[in-house]
Parts: sequence; C-alpha cells; structure tokens
Amino acid sequence: MRDVAVVGFAQRQMKELDGSPTCLELLVPILADLYEQTGWTKSDIDFWCSGSSDYLAGRSFSFVSAVDAIGTIPPVMESHVEMDAAWAMYEAWVKIQTGEVDTALVYGFGKSSAGILRRILALQLDPYTTQPLWPDTVSLAGIQAREGLEKGLWDANAMAEVVARSMTDAQSNEWAIRKGATTVEDVLAHPLYADPLRRWDCAPVSDGAAGIVIAAGDKANQARQRPAWISGFEHRIEPIAINARDLTTSSSTASAGKAALGKEGVGSVDLAELHAPFSHQELILRSSLGLADDVTINPSGGALTANPMFTAGLNRIGEAAKRIWAGESDKALAHTTSGPVLQQNLVVTMEGR
Repeated sequence: MRDVAVVGFAQRQMKELDGSPTCLELLVPILADLYEQTGWTKSDIDFWCSGSSDYLAGRSFSFVSAVDAIGTIPPVMESHVEMDAAWAMYEAWVKIQTGEVDTALVYGFGKSSAGILRRILALQLDPYTTQPLWPDTVSLAGIQAREGLEKGLWDANAMAEVVARSMTDAQSNEWAIRKGATTVEDVLAHPLYADPLRRWDCAPVSDGAAGIVIAAGDKANQARQRPAWISGFEHRIEPIAINARDLTTSSSTASAGKAALGKEGVGSVDLAELHAPFSHQELILRSSLGLADDVTINPSGGALTANPMFTAGLNRIGEAAKRIWAGESDKALAHTTSGPVLQQNLVVTMEGR
C-alpha cells in the first residue's frame, strides 16, 4: 500500500447562503484556500473527485457545472459520487493506491436551506414499505433515541451532556453555527421537539462546501510539514429496511472501524471526530467503535453545531487532520455517516509521524 496523507483542508459552513450562489461561486474560494495551504496550483492536482446531489441542488447536472471551479482547459481527470464527499475521498485514495496518480483534490457542496431537508431525505428510504409513509429524518431519529432510552442504554442526561460539550467546544470553531458555553441544565430546560429529542439534540440545517487535498509519499511531505498520514480506510453498509437492524447499535461502524484500525486497535486513538447528526447517535458510535473515556471527542463541536449535507462527513476528516498538523493528536479517527439512522458508515484513521 502507498503512504497517503491529508495535506490540505478548507470549509465554509453557514446557516443559509446569502442569495442563490451557484456551485461555482461556493467552490472557488475553497479551491483558492487549498492552493494557498499547499503552495500548489491546478497543474499539481492529478485527480479531482466531488460529492453532491442534484436533488438537493435543484439543478440538473449541478456537479458538472461545479467543474467550472476547477477550470477544464486543459482537461482534468474528474469523478463524482452522489454521497458525502468523504466517499469521494475514498475513491481518490483508491485512485492514488493504483499508482495512476499521486495527488488528488476532493470537494463537496450542498444547499440544504433551499427545501425542507427532513422531508427530502425521506426519498432515500425503502421505496416500497417505508418511503410512502414519508417518515422524516428527525422522527426516525426520535424512534431510535426512544428505543435506546427504553432499553436503558442511555438517558436524557447522557444525551444532554453530548450537546453541552459539543456547543461549548464549538466556541473556538469559526464555522460553527450553533455554539456557546452550555450546561446540561441549559439543554434539559428546552421543551421536547420530537419526543424524546429537544431541538439542540438535532443538527441544524446547514449550507456549505468543503475540500481536502491528499497526496502520496514525497508529494505529501512537500505540501505539509506534518502530514496526517492515512493508516486505515474502510466503509460498510447495513440494510435499508429500518426493521431489519438494531437501531441502538451500529454494526457497520464497528466493522469499518475494526478494518480501519487494524492490529493496533482503538487503544492507540487519542482523538475522534464522529459524524453524529443527533446527540444519541454519538453515544451509539462511541460504543460501536469501543472508544475509551479519555479519547477527545469532536473538539470542533461536530455535526450538532453545523451539518451541511455532502460535506459534514468530509469536515470530520478535515477537522481530525488539522489536530494532527498542529501536533495536538498523534493518531485520530474520523467517522462519516449517510442514509437513515446510521445506515452507511465510513471510518478513516490518520497519524502524525
């Protein structure tokens, strides 16, 4: 396997976009930021891969128009996934492993405020038995949270602790939408929004774009003094049928984590960025991955403070990489989810050398 590292990360997260910018307008400042970080130009990037959805953008072939942000003359080698850009990063990593390219720039974008997101996402459910009922994402998460409460796996205080820590930690994140010093009592004082969830238990609807640069070997060392070397990368999926799996656990996360962590196991991880759009889902992910109590969780504030579709997962990888660059972590784990109630999960581990 080739040594590949994360060497650049840029993001823009906001509650809603000012006006109606195109994909191009969203991405140009992201790419400019990445060029500045690495000292590279377009000609130094061998492969490009993006993550987005035309359903969300409301424009046919929006991912094609986004390529204008790159500049297509001379032609570029480009690909796209209809998922969070974290999965685009997996494709780019595989491309580098083939030896065909040495560098890749991955980007994603999504404008959730253009519609009613919790209803739009019902379209990803089983089209025969579940989707016709139009259960929205918050209601499904409420069912999941209630099941865990009834089984005694967590309680309202444990959920509130996740929210309070996330919002407090997000104070240092300039891109967080929901942040501020918060206590458990502050969280529990809020009325129920979708029983047993309070509004702060649910990630805010966010717009945004993000990009990551990965490179192999000497290329990575040229771009960053302390690259975040990828030591493991895996993703797994569970049945689309909600009643075909235990919602209080995440077997796909456990399986992907075991594959990504390898022989060293989870004991070597000192920091984790977990993509948990609902407070109780962080509890599920921590348990599924076997993370110790002394592991720093979501120092950026995580998805509960900003959750742009198609980039929130990529942001978890970027935020973890930033801690390695800064010397604040020696081995970090990043997790991304997609689909209803933690259906699809990706885990990547990175380390500083």
